[in-house]
Amino acid sequence: MDRRTIGAAALEVGAVGLGCMPMSWAYSGSQQRGEESLRTVHTALDRGSTLLDTADMYGPFTNELLVGRVLKERRPEAFVSTKCGLLVGEQHIVANGRPGYVKRACDASLRRLQTDVIDLYQLHRADPEVPVEETWGAMADLVSAGKVRSLGLCAVGARSGRRSGARLHDGTIRQLQRVQQVFPVSAVEAELSVWSPEALDGLLPWCEARGIGFLAAMPLGNGFLTGTLTPGGGFEPDDVRARHPRFTAEMMAANQPIVAGLRRIARRHGDEVTPAQVALAWVLAQGRHVVPVPGAKRERWAAENAGAAGLRLSAQDLAEVAELPSAQGSWD
Repeated sequence: MDRRTIGAAALEVGAVGLGCMPMSWAYSGSQQRGEESLRTVHTALDRGSTLLDTADMYGPFTNELLVGRVLKERRPEAFVSTKCGLLVGEQHIVANGRPGYVKRACDASLRRLQTDVIDLYQLHRADPEVPVEETWGAMADLVSAGKVRSLGLCAVGARSGRRSGARLHDGTIRQLQRVQQVFPVSAVEAELSVWSPEALDGLLPWCEARGIGFLAAMPLGNGFLTGTLTPGGGFEPDDVRARHPRFTAEMMAANQPIVAGLRRIARRHGDEVTPAQVALAWVLAQGRHVVPVPGAKRERWAAENAGAAGLRLSAQDLAEVAELPSAQGSWD
């Protein structure tokens, strides 16, 4: 697989990563099977998808434990990204950015992941009660201690901009400007896909101009852009899409022209090419600093996603994607 670099430290990863969250969190619990998830991670590594993206809150904790079982055997082949800063309660999630907590959370993640160093340690969300510079300073101490190689930030407060008239990621950029004064940011993780391209307006070029890697979260639109979801098919109660405005039967039907356009482009590239691969190739085409991180919990999907790294979209293909209708339905 083609390799890409993250941040000024030029950390190398496969062009397409693996989002491990669906194996343990947020998507259809009845379909989460540990042994199959392990095979999925192995398949991703076999195909060159070296970036494994997890977080301590997924499960909580069980996702890191699962990834750790693979790392115990194949640590040199993997680039490990995990996150801290969110605590999961019975019915709520709260931020904790206290320096002491961050350092304890890192030690706990290292134990679960069965490794002595985390390649990319990301702040999942900033704590409104703690200056973000203090949290980031504690994370920088982890780099000095040799427990972490580089630091990243997940997009925060992204949706509030829609109501205030600001650009979607202005809040994230302000936080990035603050933490950059403390220690360099190597990567930013934020949503980017054919049906949610907002990061192209501001955040993506901001990162490119500063040599910061961009990890594209949800590049397949929570599965919609794969073309495998049926409008009205429903979701299990614990699946985040069951409460998501874009995944009502009405909105899924209204947004089918987006999938149809991706399928049309895929056919031009061969019978084996899928809409999902076109969607990922579009993300890859947005810059050499961009690494899509599609979630998967099946070997088949991990292999298919990895195959997108070899798909090159033509100028005509990219123009057709640009002409696709905007997604209907609120994302809030």
